[in-house]
Amino acid sequence: QMTDLIHTEKDLVTSLKDYIKAEEDKLEQIKKWAEKLDRLTSTATKDPEGFVGHPVNAFKLMKRLNTEWSELENLVLKDMSDGVKHKSFLTVEDCFELGKVAYTEADYYHTELWMEQALRQLDEGEVSTIDKVSVLDYLSYAVYQQGDLDKALLLTKKLLELDPEHQRANGNLKYFEYIMAKEKDVNKSASDDRPDQKTTPKKKGVAVDYLPERQKYEMLCRGEGIKMTPRRQKKLFCRYHDGNRNPKFILAPAKQEDEWDKPRIIRFHDIISDAEIEIVKDLAKPRLSRATVHDPETGKLTTAQYRVSKSAWLSGYENPVVSRINMRIQDLTGLDVSTAEELQVANYGVGGQYEPHFDFARKDEPDAFKELGTGNRIATWLFYMSDVSAGGATVFPEVGASVWPKKGTAVFWYNLFASGEGDYSTRHAACPVLVGNKWVSNKWLHERGQEFRRPCTLSELE
Repeated sequence: QMTDLIHTEKDLVTSLKDYIKAEEDKLEQIKKWAEKLDRLTSTATKDPEGFVGHPVNAFKLMKRLNTEWSELENLVLKDMSDGVKHKSFLTVEDCFELGKVAYTEADYYHTELWMEQALRQLDEGEVSTIDKVSVLDYLSYAVYQQGDLDKALLLTKKLLELDPEHQRANGNLKYFEYIMAKEKDVNKSASDDRPDQKTTPKKKGVAVDYLPERQKYEMLCRGEGIKMTPRRQKKLFCRYHDGNRNPKFILAPAKQEDEWDKPRIIRFHDIISDAEIEIVKDLAKPRLSRATVHDPETGKLTTAQYRVSKSAWLSGYENPVVSRINMRIQDLTGLDVSTAEELQVANYGVGGQYEPHFDFARKDEPDAFKELGTGNRIATWLFYMSDVSAGGATVFPEVGASVWPKKGTAVFWYNLFASGEGDYSTRHAACPVLVGNKWVSNKWLHERGQEFRRPCTLSELE
């Protein structure tokens, strides 16, 4: 029995060595992960805003802090050591997860985009724990929810080629075919009842005018969509502007550029210095909070998913730079800024946007600015205080105009005609920031005080 204990002790030593080896492997994994994170954080801390200005870096940072560090705490290292990458790209898993988030929010438009990207990467041969069947399952339903039965049917058939026994897909296939057959019968019956009509061919290049606003907005944000004709383009000019013989700008006139004709959008170049921009940003940063919008039903300010940014308000009396900026706007526009709102500073991070909206109050919102007592918003002045690597344009879906950020410039347009009627073509949006960090500041000028500076006209649309 004593000799048996010798063999038992030998087994214990072997087990101890196995334990030591396992712990060393585990420690080596932790060490490698720490070294990778050390290199990554060293790069990130050199330019934090620039680093998180890339959407993939921002996404992976949130992913690490929400999941991977918790896994490290539990010593579950395999997924982390496989998942830590330094190149900025989204994996199939990333795209699939983002698609699922959109799906749970019933945002089928973006579900389709993310699932198509995941499918594209799988088709290109990317190795993933997500299979095509799972992607096609979400994708086909998202397409169906948007009313494209033909595409939904095609995707469902593709899914069944990979998994013929897929229960939900088999059920959907029968349902889609039934709906399509039913619609075909209804359309045939309706066409039989109608007299023959000569079809008029659509004019080439006009189709975009009839797209839903959401699609026009996203096309313009991508740099696509409506373009100005060469004939209209020739009527746009660059000029030096002295503010109607304003003494401040006679010797050093401002540089103006026409961005669009109707509505007239003017860009001022080199109109705010880098030093002024830094002062404005430093004043605003401690006060930045989630931007709000006017709720037309309650009349109160509230946050909204269609406006994703942070903002702060600066008064002219609190800093001479802000006061000087306000006076510059007055001198160049000829409008009284004493009745204007305070200077609003806004910061849009990655994904920050403000979907199509009007700056002025419509007739169904008579009390929108009642508490200010200065009338409606007659005009908008918008400073661009940073360049944006990708995205971040100011677009006007109604007319197809896109104005891209350029640090040190500003754009100006009237929201109201001289008659006081709202110009509905000024409906605009701030496109999502794709890469980078967008800083802007804007001044909303109001009707009161402009009676002699911009007299009313009798014509409603002038």
